Parts: sequence; structure tokens; C-alpha cells
Amino acid sequence: MSITVNYLSISTHKCLNMVNSLVKLTLAGVAVGFLGYCIYFDRKRRSDPEFRFKLAKRRKERALAAERSSMPVLPPLNDRRAVQKFFFDQIQLGEAALSTGSIDEGVQHFAFAIVCSQSPQLLQVLQQSLSPAIFSKLVAALPGVQKMVQEARAPAERVPIEEDLE
Repeated sequence: MSITVNYLSISTHKCLNMVNSLVKLTLAGVAVGFLGYCIYFDRKRRSDPEFRFKLAKRRKERALAAERSSMPVLPPLNDRRAVQKFFFDQIQLGEAALSTGSIDEGVQHFAFAIVCSQSPQLLQVLQQSLSPAIFSKLVAALPGVQKMVQEARAPAERVPIEEDLE
């Protein structure tokens, strides 16, 4: 009887090894199949003639969206109170950003304040109160911010003209 029990344990052990190796082979086959699937569709996607164009377009859209999200809502130029409030808010935000160590953000807020106020005296005051490194960053950021403000206001100025034509 002990020979039979010994034989059963050996055959059970062989069965478990066979099932174990079968599971390993199945998992390896699934992994190879998935990898082949990924390679096939990546090759298909990259061989598309429009792929690079779509990729560049998507990157430009993301960059524009990020740029627009960082831009504050501009007040109408004909509303003096709104322009003054915007000016003071940008100055306060710039000072707060500089005090927390966020130099680029502070420079951006100061640049918006300068562009919207269009006051050369503000630039002189900031030159005296800011460090030379920060002021040089501010001067370098002014043309970019001015361009952003002009582009943001251009569609708003065109809308009434189109409405008048209709």
C-alpha cells in the first residue's frame, strides 16, 4: 500500500509541475501577443502620412491652451475703474509671488500691470524697487506680454464690426 501512495504523490507532483509550466507558457504567449499588438498599431500610426502634422497641431493647441490659462482676464480699455482694479490686482499678485520666491510668476504679473496701465513712471518705480536681475527679466517679458494682450483684445475688437455688418 505504501508503494501506491508514493506513486500517487509522484504523479500529483508531476501534474502540478505540468500545470505550472502550462500557466507560464500561456502567460508568456499572452505577453508576446500583446507586445506584437502594440508594435503593429504603433507602426500603423507612425506610417500615417498625417501623423506628424496631427502631432504638431496637437502640441501647438496644448501650448496655446497653457498660455491662455496663465493669462488673466483683461478689462475693457474704456472702463477706467476696471483697468485700475486690474492694475492694482496685478501689482499685488506680483508682489505676493515675489515674496513667495516665484520670480517668473511675479514678473508676469508686473508685466501685465505695466502693459495695461501704459505708464512709463511705473517702469521707473519698479526699476528702483526691484533687483537688477528681476528687472531685466521684467523688461525681457514686456514684449511677449504686450503681444499676448494685443492678440487677446484683437478678437474682442473685431466682434462689434462683424455684428454691425450683419
